[in-house]
Amino acid sequence: MTQLTQPSSSTMTIEGITDAVILRYFDSLNRENYSETASLFRAEGSLNPPFEDPIVGAEAIITYLEAEAKGMQLAPRQGIKETLEDNLLKYEITGKVKTPLFSVNVAWKFILNSQSEIISVEIKLLASPQELLKLRG
Repeated sequence: MTQLTQPSSSTMTIEGITDAVILRYFDSLNRENYSETASLFRAEGSLNPPFEDPIVGAEAIITYLEAEAKGMQLAPRQGIKETLEDNLLKYEITGKVKTPLFSVNVAWKFILNSQSEIISVEIKLLASPQELLKLRG
């Protein structure tokens, strides 16, 4: 997968988070540039959406996002960063995802390696079971 020759200018801001990779993740998804999003992951990196098996590898991530993320706007609000063993970084971010049909509160958990590549992103819906049932309607 080819990297971008020039970094995208991100207007994304997340309280407590300044890491360029995290900001590019949200910015590229909001621009529906799924190739750029996938390029932020290491080769065997995984996207872990709610209620689904992990999506592993750039091509699988692109295919998944093209099918599932069109029209979504991610609005991360705030986050915290934690250093783990082996020079790994963990970011926990909360915010909202807006789709053409609904909005839902979401939490993202990112693990990055020392090369600033995304190892994994876990996405959790922060909604009650009743709220989730309404979304199925």
